[in-house]
Amino acid sequence: MSTDTLRQPNPLPEPKDPTPESAASGGADDETAGAKSKGGVSWTATLFGSVMVLAALAIGLGLWWTLQPPKFDVIVNAQEMLGISAGDDERGGDGESAPQLAVGAVTVAAAARVAETLLDKPGGYLHNDVLPPGVLMDNITSWEYGALTELRDSVRSFRNDFSRSQTQSIENIYLREADSEFNFDADAWFLPSAEEEYRQGAVALRAYLDALVSGEDQTARFYARADNLSAYLAVVEKRLGSYGQRLTASVGDAELTAALTAGGGVGAQTLDPTAWDQIDNVFYEARGYAWALLHMMKALSVDFGDVLQDKNAEISKQQIIRDLELATMRKWSPIVLNGHGYGALANHSLVLASYIARANAAVLDLRMLLQRG
Repeated sequence: MSTDTLRQPNPLPEPKDPTPESAASGGADDETAGAKSKGGVSWTATLFGSVMVLAALAIGLGLWWTLQPPKFDVIVNAQEMLGISAGDDERGGDGESAPQLAVGAVTVAAAARVAETLLDKPGGYLHNDVLPPGVLMDNITSWEYGALTELRDSVRSFRNDFSRSQTQSIENIYLREADSEFNFDADAWFLPSAEEEYRQGAVALRAYLDALVSGEDQTARFYARADNLSAYLAVVEKRLGSYGQRLTASVGDAELTAALTAGGGVGAQTLDPTAWDQIDNVFYEARGYAWALLHMMKALSVDFGDVLQDKNAEISKQQIIRDLELATMRKWSPIVLNGHGYGALANHSLVLASYIARANAAVLDLRMLLQRG
């Protein structure tokens, strides 16, 4: 014993084995810390995942809402609105006459369908939205305004020209109401909203269509005369010319823009280049107008079939429809490109301007034929 003391004067106490209670307490602390750590990581990952899912849904919803509505058959549309089955019609979808439909029914039904498309397409009417995602989507809202512009022109022509036999005749009350409703502020969103007013305009168009087919209302008439169609085409000609000039200003090539607008003389209008953030808005507004005009021209070609044939204007009519079809075909690029000259990138504004210019020239030819043919 003395020997051990001399070898190690201050011996350390021997470690004791941990008691079961202390071992259990230490294990519980470790598990709690691990659980807190895992819980924190799990909560952060869940939050991040939720944000990513919501962002993906918003982007997907926005892309879906931005798609151009599908085109429709104007004669099938009129039959559906009037409750006429396809078997009751003596001609197919490519024919030029509809014996079972009153004159003007196809055109009025097409205008009503355009109005309802603005309201019932995916996302509804977005032009007056003040909350996301609608407020962030300027392409489809510009498209809506273009289609609305053509709808307003058509309804105004219904009221002032197509439905009246002469200047002294009484205007139809439904067309007067529809004209007033569709000229309501497109940006209004609160009491009353634009959607509410345009819905009432669509209802008024359907009421005029029903009265036109029934024949009981003496003011509900549709006169398919060359002078009425010529008056409408005069408005279309100016609209297409304006859109063509605006698209030309979006080209982004000063020399090319000068070449396209040359020849105007001393009083020619000088075009300022379109701002970079407005190029896509001009493009989609022109596309919306062309989409609505395409359906109106197809409908008018049915109701004015005899007039167009008598004036030998079939070729001009077909040219207008063909160019409008090309102007509204699907655009595969997700953005509006503004390439330079013969560069690697396309110039979508210039392509659309060329189709609209060709349609405008055909409208001018058709109007001249109606006046002098």
